[in-house]
Amino acid sequence: MGVLVCCDCFFYRKSKTKPNGKKPPTEEKKQYVEPEFTKIRVVDFDLKELVVLPREIDLNEWLASNTTTFFNLINLQYSTISEFCTGETCQAMTACSTIYYWYDERGKKTKCTAPQYVDFVMSLCQKLVTDEEIFPTKYGKEFPNSFESLVKKICRYLFHVLAHLYWAHFKETVALDLHGHLNTLYAHFIVFVREFNLIDPKETCIMDDLSEILCSPVPAPAPSAPAPAPSPSSQNHVTER
Repeated sequence: MGVLVCCDCFFYRKSKTKPNGKKPPTEEKKQYVEPEFTKIRVVDFDLKELVVLPREIDLNEWLASNTTTFFNLINLQYSTISEFCTGETCQAMTACSTIYYWYDERGKKTKCTAPQYVDFVMSLCQKLVTDEEIFPTKYGKEFPNSFESLVKKICRYLFHVLAHLYWAHFKETVALDLHGHLNTLYAHFIVFVREFNLIDPKETCIMDDLSEILCSPVPAPAPSAPAPAPSPSSQNHVTER
């Protein structure tokens, strides 16, 4: 199974997005949607071209390759700010006015800190993408019937991590000068999940303002005006002798 170039766990079931029931007195300003930050990208071409299924590639193979890549990249992106995401600073897994709860294999709902939640997400994703029965890498090995639903589960989880990065740790990301990488990764991911309908829009609507900005093609720079022709009086004349 190819991988795109873009730069011991229990089985957990994904939590449903739940509002925390407590609206902040005033909505915090979203630094990440300000033009001075959204214009910073690693690439400036149409990401749609990267996600469209090539004619010669099997759909499941394409989904597997992209999903594995996004898992690795988002895990890496989170690791850059993990020292700032602690049980004290992030006592819940939040994004905007939403708290994400974890549901274990028995359906028990748990409110956990953000680093605990992310650890659950990454452990589960690692378990799934390295399971040869689910993400086969050998030629001729069939994908299971449940493959698409598992890909959708992984993508929902990964979206939660990206949303938390923007909501809780964007300032640290900017301080590390990694917001261009985060913007490009987020836009690429959203374009991909939209292309193959992998996440319910109700799940991603909390970040729609950012998605619409980042998923729009970067406008081409305005052509520079041609230099005016020099006037006759300004030209140097050579007098023949």
